[in-house]
Amino acid sequence: MAQINLLPWREERRQQLKREFLMILVVVAVLGAALVFLADRMVNGQIDYQRQRNNYLSTHIRELDKEVAEIKELQKRRNELIDRMQVIQELQGNRPVIVRIMDQIVRTVPDGVFYSSLKNSNRTITIDGIAESNNRVSSLMRRLDASDWLASPNLDKVQAAPEYGDQANRFHLTVKVELPNSDQQEEGQ
Repeated sequence: MAQINLLPWREERRQQLKREFLMILVVVAVLGAALVFLADRMVNGQIDYQRQRNNYLSTHIRELDKEVAEIKELQKRRNELIDRMQVIQELQGNRPVIVRIMDQIVRTVPDGVFYSSLKNSNRTITIDGIAESNNRVSSLMRRLDASDWLASPNLDKVQAAPEYGDQANRFHLTVKVELPNSDQQEEGQ
């Protein structure tokens, strides 16, 4: 058998395999870098697209918030106007009632009784006054009870008032406002 030296051939083959390996390694590294770069660009593009969408939504949300605040302000104004209208309607509707009640209070005052103050709250009238005697206070209460517009007189306090006479008394009473039925009201007019 002939003596063939395969060492240079093996060395060349090793060098060639090493070059091929390095070339494949470089190609893989370049492809990997290209893929990473493309993936990065793609992800950054999606992030930028989502940021644009978020900015668009934020802008429109701010506009809608302004509109909602404006609507709330308008509703508040509307409710205030409705409340004012109701107060005015109540005042307009109660105007003749107040006149009638004052007329009834004046008509029920017997001789010898003087009012020092009248207060009205929640359909209750509080009367402070001075009477020449207890009989005058009793007469006042009977007249208030007989009135169509006033009911349930309640005497809270009676005190002697000697500065107005021997039998004079200060009194404090409350009486409820009671609107008559519409039939009675029409007959009274």
